[in-house]
Amino acid sequence: MNTKEQAFKVRKAVFPVAGIGTRFLPATKATPKEMLPVVDKPLIQYAVEEAIKAGIRELIFVTSSAKRAIEDHFDSHFELETKLKKQGKEELLQIVRNVLPEGISCAYIRQSEALGLGHAILCAKYAVGQEPFAVLLADDLISNFDNISCLEQMVQQFSKVQTSIVAVEKINPVECSKYGVVGIDKSFSEFGKINKIIEKPRQKEAPSNLGVVGRYILMPDIFTQLEKIKPGANGEIQLTDAIAVLLEQKPVYALEFLGKRYDCGSKLGYLEAIVSYGLRHPEFATEFKSYLHAVLNEAVNP
Repeated sequence: MNTKEQAFKVRKAVFPVAGIGTRFLPATKATPKEMLPVVDKPLIQYAVEEAIKAGIRELIFVTSSAKRAIEDHFDSHFELETKLKKQGKEELLQIVRNVLPEGISCAYIRQSEALGLGHAILCAKYAVGQEPFAVLLADDLISNFDNISCLEQMVQQFSKVQTSIVAVEKINPVECSKYGVVGIDKSFSEFGKINKIIEKPRQKEAPSNLGVVGRYILMPDIFTQLEKIKPGANGEIQLTDAIAVLLEQKPVYALEFLGKRYDCGSKLGYLEAIVSYGLRHPEFATEFKSYLHAVLNEAVNP
């Protein structure tokens, strides 16, 4: 990058949270799937904390009329705070007050119809403006307990390349039809340019075994492509299709991040996340580990 050119920083993040969450019915009949707790925090809070840690200061939630609980979660709760203060529960009071730290702003935009991830991001066009932005899908809970988060890794790479980046991980080839799959150069090693991206390909059509997961850094010209493309898979506006057009004009990179992704959009992935986070919880990790040992022993030796 020419030193005279402006170096962009990623200050805004979009959280598409308008989905219904049918795979978790009846739990999600009245509760947004993003509010399902992993131990003692809802999924959306983990995503927000990851964004803030990566330097994000403006949070843009693309939501629906059924997701008021998300807005309430990141709002102040005067009655609860007053009660905790009177009871002298200072630690809990600080936890409640710091759900959204000072200096962080929130905006909520309604997606009137569920027309796909690409459409949800397009709804945030005017809130984002003409600057790069992150996209985080709360369903994908990505942990890296011992190192920097997935989005922090992406922001570090963005500071060098100043163009769009998608997070990828190695997937089972038989599951290609569940992902956007990228094609990369033979020299690819954790980070490099994409030469192709296909939404939910059949196994024999997949350009690699690297699937896109729920973290993106996108340049604002993605909105132009989202406005032009026709509905794709499932009759929806697919973000992957817009990225496919974008990379014909500008480089788009893939980052094979350090960390583990839990697919909390699936019941098994959600349970795995609860166990993993429970085993690291400062209050009861030791007791929980003992309990799991007892359960496994009972299962093996009934």
